[in-house]
Amino acid sequence: MGLEHSCVHGVGYNNAYCLLQPFVSGSSSGYFTSRLGTRVFPQMHNDVPEFVYDAFYPQGWQQRQLSDLEEVLDQEPQNVSVALEGECPVGWVCTRIHPEDQMGEIYVIAVDPEYQRRGVGQRLMEHAYALSKDAGMRMVMVETGGDSGHAPARALYESEGFVHWPVARYFKDLSE
Repeated sequence: MGLEHSCVHGVGYNNAYCLLQPFVSGSSSGYFTSRLGTRVFPQMHNDVPEFVYDAFYPQGWQQRQLSDLEEVLDQEPQNVSVALEGECPVGWVCTRIHPEDQMGEIYVIAVDPEYQRRGVGQRLMEHAYALSKDAGMRMVMVETGGDSGHAPARALYESEGFVHWPVARYFKDLSE
């Protein structure tokens, strides 16, 4: 598996977008996106209040994932790294640098379900660590859901040495 990064390897916006085209458009995007969330979103839907889920995913979680990826590629392609199997993208990570906090952030990480549990996510995370360290950051942060659908992600982050920061997020339905 190779790793391409638009900044480190000079891939550039057009090439990063082309590498991730299977994630973004055409028949393969829906396939990839729907496979990505099939384990997470149904469980999350059961764990959060309906009004919250509906507010975050009014057009469905698949559309939200595609929109989020397109936004990252449009606004910060230089922060996107792509894991490749041959020439086929099998995962990607967006790493942000926050010098004011001396912190790197794994903003988004996604691995094709067919390639999960093969070390792709770990390689992408290690790449994000290296980018953050090279930028002089003291730590790396990643966020994920506290719902049952995100339990595997939390387990991965904890196995990588991430320490949980207790945060509580509350929502109140104002339509009542």
